[in-house]
Amino acid sequence: MGNRPTIADIAKRVGVSPGAVSFALNGRPGVSEQTRARILEVAREMNWRPHRAARALGGAQAGVVGLVLARDPRTLGSEQFYTQILYGMQDTLSARSSAVQMQLVRDTAAEIDLYRHWASEHRVDGLVLVDLQRDDPRIALVRELGLPAVTLGLPAEPDQLPSVWADDAEAMTTIVDYLAALDHRRIAHVAGPPVYLHTARRAAALRSQVSARGLHAGESVPTDFSDAQGAAATRALLSRADRPTAIVYDSDLMAAAGLGVALEMGIEVPRTLSIVSFDDSVLTRIVHPALTCLSRDTHALGAQVATTLLQAIADPAWRESVRTETPRLVVRGSTARAGG
Repeated sequence: MGNRPTIADIAKRVGVSPGAVSFALNGRPGVSEQTRARILEVAREMNWRPHRAARALGGAQAGVVGLVLARDPRTLGSEQFYTQILYGMQDTLSARSSAVQMQLVRDTAAEIDLYRHWASEHRVDGLVLVDLQRDDPRIALVRELGLPAVTLGLPAEPDQLPSVWADDAEAMTTIVDYLAALDHRRIAHVAGPPVYLHTARRAAALRSQVSARGLHAGESVPTDFSDAQGAAATRALLSRADRPTAIVYDSDLMAAAGLGVALEMGIEVPRTLSIVSFDDSVLTRIVHPALTCLSRDTHALGAQVATTLLQAIADPAWRESVRTETPRLVVRGSTARAGG
């Protein structure tokens, strides 16, 4: 007998047919209660578990959806965005006796390998794709694998996967509107990796708004979302002769790191430098001064993602693009009038 006991192994031990074992394990009629009890007892003793592929061939679902993050776990540990996404998803999925399987991987190639593994063993019923890229190879892959999937972050294009998204360009415009009203003319952006489409959309919106208003720079400095690179980018920007009077950060972790660098360099926030974060978590409120930021109900966003994915699982032809509310600006102590 191999490492994984089979229905045939149980049948041999009990002295019945494999069909009788199948009936007993699946709660179907066809065996006496005494025989059923004996079969279940032996299955427990042998640590038998249903094979996922066999369940799938029988039309059963895994009761699990997958979320893979190709991110450095050291940066994710300090962010609440994906934690709240997971909580929101699980609240919705629990009502359907389903769950989220979340896994961290090193890069997109490893993410693709994991999807192939999950599909071959029928481990998940559907996927949530995050951090979309230009010509993203994952889109074609999930179609090839026949896995229902929903993208988070950007609107779906015609015949693409269903999506849940908020307008990053509109969100950046909200920030620039506010900073321009405070007379800031040199605005910089400490961004995430430029390979991500949401990073590119934010950077393009900043350049467009700065150009339309006749402001200066509008430069986006790429990082890996870590506090170390956020701090390094801030230090480089503030060391210039024409340093920015306001910096927008793509995450609250980097914004907090940038605040620390400014204070270390003797640059007062907000009197000399204003700081705005694209994320809102407890971190934005426990630093001093508290950070002005974009805020949204991330838990509700996760719930919407789960609802959309369940619809895609139920109807593989479904292609809805769900736009959620644009994050709202919450003004706190890290912003003030330029030169104030």
